[in-house]
This record gives sequence, C-alpha cells and structure tokens, in this order.
Amino acid sequence: MFDNLSEKLGGILDRLTRRGSLTEADVDAAMREVRRALLEADVSLDVVRSFTDKVREQAIGATVVKSVTPGQMVVKIVHDELIATLGSDGQTIDLNAVPPVAIMMVGLQGSGKTTTTAKLGRRLTQRDKRKVLMASLDVRRPAAMEQLAVLGRDVGVDTLPIVAGQMPPQIARRALEAARLGGYDVVLLDTAGRTTLDEEMMAEAADIKTSAHPHEVLLVADSLTGQDAVNLARSFDERVGLTGIVLTRVDGDGRGGAALSMRAVTGKPIKLIGTGEKTDALEDFHPSRIAGRILGMGDVVSLVEKAAANIDAEKAAVVAEKMRKGQFDLSDMREQLLQMSNMGGISGLMGMMPGIAKMKNQIANAGLDDKILKRQVAVIDSMTRQERKSPDILKASRKKRIAAGAGVKVEEVNKLLKMHRNMADMMKAMGSGKRGPMAGIAQAMGFGGGMPSPEQMKALAEKMPGGLPQGGGMPALPKDLPVGLRSGLPNLPGLTGLGGKPTLPGLGGFPGLGKKK
Repeated sequence: MFDNLSEKLGGILDRLTRRGSLTEADVDAAMREVRRALLEADVSLDVVRSFTDKVREQAIGATVVKSVTPGQMVVKIVHDELIATLGSDGQTIDLNAVPPVAIMMVGLQGSGKTTTTAKLGRRLTQRDKRKVLMASLDVRRPAAMEQLAVLGRDVGVDTLPIVAGQMPPQIARRALEAARLGGYDVVLLDTAGRTTLDEEMMAEAADIKTSAHPHEVLLVADSLTGQDAVNLARSFDERVGLTGIVLTRVDGDGRGGAALSMRAVTGKPIKLIGTGEKTDALEDFHPSRIAGRILGMGDVVSLVEKAAANIDAEKAAVVAEKMRKGQFDLSDMREQLLQMSNMGGISGLMGMMPGIAKMKNQIANAGLDDKILKRQVAVIDSMTRQERKSPDILKASRKKRIAAGAGVKVEEVNKLLKMHRNMADMMKAMGSGKRGPMAGIAQAMGFGGGMPSPEQMKALAEKMPGGLPQGGGMPALPKDLPVGLRSGLPNLPGLTGLGGKPTLPGLGGFPGLGKKK
C-alpha cells in the first residue's frame, strides 16, 4: 500500500544523505517535496502541515551526532515523526474485562466487516485461546447472516443461530445471553453497513451500543477510500464512540493516506490491519514497523514473528540436522518452498526486507512472483520418491518426463537442480563451519543455539539507534551483536539468506538482477 509514498520519500531522503552538510535552504526544499509526496498519498492537509513543520523545526536545530551525516539525521527525524503520526505505541484488542467481552464492529458496507469479524474470531480462538461467539446483526443485506455462519464453519468459530424477525438490539442481547450461558470469553457483534453515512445507520449503531455495552467498538475502514476514511472515522466517533480502527485491504494499491491521517485526526489507535483475503491475513498494527516499511528500512521483527508462527519447529530441526550432515534432498527443499508460501510468498517476504523498495523495478522486470514457488513445487511433485532422494540419477530422459509432468521446460528442471545443489553445499558449509560468519548464521539457524525468538529480534531492533539507516540500507546493528552475524541477518528456515542481496530458497538470487554496469 505504501509503495508510492515509500518510493518518493526514499528518493528525497537519499538525495539528502549524499550531502556532507545541509543548509536551511536544503531542508526547506526537501520539506516542500515531502509535503507534495504526502499530499499525493492522500494524507489530510492539516496532518501534512503539522508533520512537515515539526520535521523542519527539528532538522534545522538538530545537533549532528559524530560519525552521522546531517542527511542521515534528517532521515531519523522523519522516521521518528512518522511513528508519532501513526501513534507512538501500538495498541492491541483489549480483552481485560469480565467475560463475555463484547466487541462491536462498525463501518460502511463493503469495507470488509463480516470477513474481518471472522478473521478476528479465528485469531482470538487460535492465538489467544479464547472461546468466541460471533453474531450477525445485519438484518438488511441479503444473506449477511448466512455469510457469517459459513465463515464461522470455515474458521471453526461458533455463530449465533439465526432467528427471523428480530431487530439488531434484540439480537445483541440474545448473543450476550447465549455467551453467558455457554461460557464464552468473547462476543463479536457484526453490525449492518450502508453505502454512505446516514442518520438511520448511526441511530441503529447507537441503539446496539446502548443494548450491548461493548468493551471495544472497532471501525472497519477500507484503506482504499483514502481521505474520506477520516470523515467516516470522525462521524462514527462522534455518534457511537470508537475505541480503535481496523484498516482492511492494506495489501492493495491504496496510497497510504488513510493510515497516516486517521490516527492523527481522530486520536483513535489503529489496532489491526487486514493484509489479504485469507482468514489468517490479519496483523497487529505496529507504528514503528510501518514507518520502517515506508522509509524502506524493512520490518525484520515481523519477518521473524511470521517465521516463528508458520514454521514447524520439529520439522525445521529435522531438516537442519539433515543439512548439517549434507543430506538435504529435494523433499526437504519442497518443504522449505511450502513454508515460504505459508509465510506470505515472495511478495509478502520482500515487503519486509530492508532496502528492497529500491530494487522494486528490477524485481518487477525479472518477473519474480509467487507462481515461481508453485512451479518449483510442481517440478518436485513430478519426480518419483527415488529421484527426490537421489537427484544424481536424473538424466535427460527423466528430466524430459518431469518437465512434461509439471508443464514446464527442461531448462526449469535444470535450474531447480542447480539451486538445490547450491543450497545443499551452502548448508553443509554452514553446518561444519567452526568460525566466521557461517558459524554465526548456522547457530542462528538451529545448528548451534536455535533460531532467534521474536522477542530476541525485537530487543535487537530496539537497540538499533532509532532505526538510523547507514547509507540508506539496513538500520545500524548494535555493537554487542555476535561477530558471526555482522555480515548479515540471521537466516530463517525457509530463507536461504538475508545478508546483502536477498536470496530465497529455489531462487538462488534474483534472475536478471546482475551487477550494475
């Protein structure tokens, strides 16, 4: 969502970091460009004016730290101000109340309320181990109640039985009574929406709030609505009283203005963001991580958290041991490719990697997308068990058969085999390395000390001096980082390397991304 804004701000700040010293005129010129970039991203005019004034005031009076160029200091100031605009502290759903805790979902029709309700129900059930009951209060939209019931069956969350003829406040009271009797921890109330704001809709939402006394009132807003989302949030807050905001379609091509404006204008925290169509595509909103993504610094902590949530630790340990012994076969490679898909595929992982925004055009030209993973898994699936175990037996006739089975050319099969060989050699070197960076990475992967936990990575990120980028790439690494990891970030199972130019399993670097001429 923030691609355009990231590209423009990145270009402006890059020009500043290349200068040895900055004059007041340089800062003024840069702020004019920043103002234009934010307005083009559909950020509210008041927010833009406040943002640029604060950055300019700090940038002109900034005391430049030794070994840091003035341009880098401005990047840090912009980064810190972005975090402040998005809300300094990330807030999550508050369940600290007497159960059943009622959570009311409000918003316009088509913003994704019902789907978000199901996503939140799944998240609370699976991650937070709460017993959840979902109830649809939408008596106007055809099949709205049936939609929530179907989604509830899909995600394994109970829904309130449908009783024809009841009005929304009555359904809300019945849901709370059923939750009390059934021993539920949380009740999610999915209210009706309209195509536009109207008095009848607001009055109905206010009646439901009076009947249910919800602990949380969450506005579900489509991030593609841009500037109008701010007026929407303000209207709901005045009539119903919001406790937080959920932004949907953050994976779309919206310009990011809604996220930057809503928090600043309404003062209500953005608590969750919807990052895709699947029922697990709901994430906590972390202002510092989003600011890092906007400025092209990546989001390593989220990447590690995603890996920790999606990677089967036992399987990873077995594969790690096989790699150490040099027994990494094509079945293991297939497992890694599938793990990558579960973590959001190439596009999902790329968005979190530092400095990747600057390579966006090259990646697009190289045709890198998630279909590559599917094609490679298809190639491995077309092999016999013996062929996967011993790739050396694959001669021309077998390769031809495998290519036909997977619907690809023989060249694709050869590429996959070459990548497998490279990965196997590298893993063996990591496993047997005693000193140097390979040993450090091997330890991080689980050959020595286990994969770093999200908490450890978070602590590591907090030690970074304000996310200050060195030369526009990764934030500076802390001094107490083990020597073995200084040459790059620790590897994760399913990712063959994050240091320098990113490489992913089965990709062996990016095709078409050669050295600059």
